Amino acid sequence: MADKVRTQRTRELEFGGLLGALLLPVLLPCTVLHLLLACRSEEASVFSLPSPVPSLAELWIPGSLLLLLAWCGLQAALYLLPLGQVTEGMPLRDGTRLSYRINGFQAFAITSVLVVAGVASGVLRLSVVYDGCLGLAVAAAILSFVLALLLYARSLCVPESALAPGGNSGKPVYDFFIGHELNPRIGSFDLKYFCELRPGLIGWLLINLAMLLKEWELRGSPSLAMILVNAFQLLYVVDALWHEEAVLTTMDIVNDGFGFMLAFGDLAWVPFTYSLQAHFLVGHPQELAPATAAGIILLNALGYFIFRSANSQKNTFRRNPNDPKVAALETIPTATGRQLLVSGWWGLVRHPNYLGDLIMALAWSLPCGLAHLLPYFYVIYFTVLLIHREARDEHQCRRKYGSAWNEYCKRVPYRIFPYVY
Repeated sequence: MADKVRTQRTRELEFGGLLGALLLPVLLPCTVLHLLLACRSEEASVFSLPSPVPSLAELWIPGSLLLLLAWCGLQAALYLLPLGQVTEGMPLRDGTRLSYRINGFQAFAITSVLVVAGVASGVLRLSVVYDGCLGLAVAAAILSFVLALLLYARSLCVPESALAPGGNSGKPVYDFFIGHELNPRIGSFDLKYFCELRPGLIGWLLINLAMLLKEWELRGSPSLAMILVNAFQLLYVVDALWHEEAVLTTMDIVNDGFGFMLAFGDLAWVPFTYSLQAHFLVGHPQELAPATAAGIILLNALGYFIFRSANSQKNTFRRNPNDPKVAALETIPTATGRQLLVSGWWGLVRHPNYLGDLIMALAWSLPCGLAHLLPYFYVIYFTVLLIHREARDEHQCRRKYGSAWNEYCKRVPYRIFPYVY
């Protein structure tokens, strides 16, 4: 029976199957470049090509790839430091668990000290990141392609039991894109887990700070809008690093292989598209009235409260259903022996954490005003992403829990937005 599980082929292809696996590795990098160029144009339009088209010299800046490799090397060195705790991930198909070092917050703290010291001493002029952003994005895309190719080549030499449930189709193009191996490691260094939170997420904050410093150079001080965007997104990333252990229960770690999709998402898409609001504000400054700023702060606080409360409730329940914090919540038993929460946040909608995430996304964009669609790209993209992710999760849960999941859906009919969807 175990052999059948190990050698089972992936039958259901996602993200458009083979066609999506061929097109997305081209469309995604082009989208990133288009958005960055639109931020620098006067119109800041997502519907027209920026003019003039950048030259090769603007897209390929000597040293960009080396700078990016140095950044990843620094984060890898911090990941390997004997700081924080070591914990076990979710059970694999063979019943074993992998160990992970939880020290993302410590890595962020050390990085912050190094960056502040470098900027204060004049050794590091971080605002140049704005000028070289296109070159860095191109370098990140190249690094993602090379990493994905190496990951796929490596996956051809690992046992069947190490392959990802969704990335074992037998079609090389698709498996390269979606990720063939579930948990590629070099010794104890977990490549997927490292990329999930470290270089891209902390890099996102570094780019935001660079945009703030660039605005400071141009106008003598950072605007309130820029400060709010930096503060909101700093809270989000610090929260993710502080609760780093929670990522071990996510779909990315438990189910998805590590291929181009996650490599590009972690190293290029996250740092260069999630920072669009700060990038936009450098060239399109906005004035915020105190009352407007207060309303946006309250909206972000509401989203964060829902997001953090729901995630904490879920993670506590998964780790220990008998924990006093969740023991009184109502559940539905399943054939697998696990319980499904049907009260608390998870009795309101099936994905309350997604609801909080989207409210925060809106709060991040509102400081950029309402005249341009570009700063709201993240909200639109993230809504589509979470609806798609929710559908993937729904499909897996129905297959895993059967009638218990159908009962849960009857009890909790709304997926993300109460009384809407």
